[in-house]
Amino acid sequence: MKNKYLPTAMAMYINYFVHGMGAIILAQNMTFLTGQLHTDKAGVAYVISALGIGRLIALAISGVLSDKFGRKPTILVGMIVYVAFFVSILFAPNVQIAFVFALLAGIANSVLDAGTYPALMESFPTAAGTANIIIKAFISAGQFLLPVIIGLVITNNWYWGVSFLIPVALLVLNAIFILKSPFPNHVVSKVKDGKEEGQATKVFASKPKFWVEGLAVIMIAFTATATFLIVQTWLPTYGEEVVGMTNTSALKLVSYYSAGSLASVFLTSYLVKSLIKPVYVVFVYPLMSLFVLLGVAFIQTPIMVVAGAFLIGFFAAGGVLQLGLVVMTEFFNGKKGTMTGIFMTMSSVASAVIPAVTGMLAESNVTNIIYFGAAVTFVGVLLSVVVLIRYRIVMKVENTKGSVAA
Repeated sequence: MKNKYLPTAMAMYINYFVHGMGAIILAQNMTFLTGQLHTDKAGVAYVISALGIGRLIALAISGVLSDKFGRKPTILVGMIVYVAFFVSILFAPNVQIAFVFALLAGIANSVLDAGTYPALMESFPTAAGTANIIIKAFISAGQFLLPVIIGLVITNNWYWGVSFLIPVALLVLNAIFILKSPFPNHVVSKVKDGKEEGQATKVFASKPKFWVEGLAVIMIAFTATATFLIVQTWLPTYGEEVVGMTNTSALKLVSYYSAGSLASVFLTSYLVKSLIKPVYVVFVYPLMSLFVLLGVAFIQTPIMVVAGAFLIGFFAAGGVLQLGLVVMTEFFNGKKGTMTGIFMTMSSVASAVIPAVTGMLAESNVTNIIYFGAAVTFVGVLLSVVVLIRYRIVMKVENTKGSVAA
């Protein structure tokens, strides 16, 4: 029987299409913003760091509000706050005020996460992993389209704020649709949590240890976020200043990155549904990302950077964060909101810290940022090894097929 929440899910995914634009829109408009804000690239990176701080500010409270008032009101509030960000940033006269406005984007992201992830898991209780990964597909699609829009803006000498007003229009139209859309009863779903028909029955061979595998998975949220944040923010600058690409060609690197991410999402979605457990993806993808980052750092040619952008998008941004959350809930079958909050908090820390750190590194040499990205990714690989080892020790899954996308 057709799931009645499919149209609702599509509307939630469209929000993340817009979020994909919002996540990179400041970096993609760095040239325009340095002029408007009377600053340099490090100043814009400082403004970008506000996104992570905003996420940290709102994450805990937004989870509570989502559980208390429901998923639909929470999501609508997130959309309103996102509109406020896109509009207000166009009028920011300096770095300090732009930083405050950029906090709104981080807050909006947290509020959307708090409403959307639980809503999707409640709408598709037997396919939570796949439902979560599809979010990444829409994020990647938004990140793919935005550089194209900005390219048109530059080519046709349009007002640079067009790239901010298009997401506003999408959010307004989508909000009207969501107002009329049905959502699962989140109170009933909480009672049934972990007991939905068709889910795998998991038996622990030994008790999970929060301070071992739990902490490792949480830190993977940091390293995974840091890796794709570094690439989507600084790869265009690296391509232009180090490799010698034109500004337009360098900006398109984010489109190649997003195309790789989009391709990965569809393949990974199939793999975790039918063939392998998410924990193996959480190990293999960061490992491959590390190799590609090292290639980009040491082979400084346009072809290598273009190929690297696609491959890093494939391995670094193809759902590792979302699948890490799935692994977290496999180890610790607690409340979905609580697990999401803990996991995404560390992702928010990365969003706050990484732009500030890389902004300082950019003052000396942009190449150092790529080296730094490789080092962070290497730490992520080590963490994933710990998680994989503990997973094989702790987990005993009676229904292997059902557990693949659990």
